[in-house]
Amino acid sequence: MGTYQEQRPVRFLEGEKIYLRPISMADAELYFHHLYHPEGRRLTGTQLIHTKEQIERYFEGKMQDRSSVLLLIALRETDEVIGDVALQSIDSYNRNANIRIAIFQDEHQGKGYGSEAMKLMLDYGFGIVNLHRIELNVWSYNERASHVYEKLGFKREGVQKDALYYNHEYHDSILMAILEDEYRTLHKKKV
Repeated sequence: MGTYQEQRPVRFLEGEKIYLRPISMADAELYFHHLYHPEGRRLTGTQLIHTKEQIERYFEGKMQDRSSVLLLIALRETDEVIGDVALQSIDSYNRNANIRIAIFQDEHQGKGYGSEAMKLMLDYGFGIVNLHRIELNVWSYNERASHVYEKLGFKREGVQKDALYYNHEYHDSILMAILEDEYRTLHKKKV
């Protein structure tokens, strides 16, 4: 039997209130249940139904995929998993990637956890992975997320009209991006 310290989850990237950790197969059950939270599905535009077995296969694939980094967001004080954040479609030739985030429960939204997780992942993307550009897409009805992304330094680059059909109507997808020099200037990171 190991000590408590040995049983604590790995803290890959640490912030003030949260930390980011790698996924494990043991997280599949938790992840599966969070995929059915109605507001989370709406904010992410999730349309498909997933089985637990599909989530397990997704995790297996992500653990082998070198073009993406999927991390869970956990509270520092309790180790409770509250969401996930991912750098995906990492293109090392052109030094760009896509980022996405989800906070699973309403009670954890609006507390700065998502902003802190995004800053940790942006710092990792620009400072370790050596990316030049990180982009994201946000649905037009997710104004709170758009505001957070703008505060982090993302700039709107374009609109994909009627890109999502959800709840009986079409919605636009807003493309936003941040460049490494913009990030470093805004967040005072030295090269």
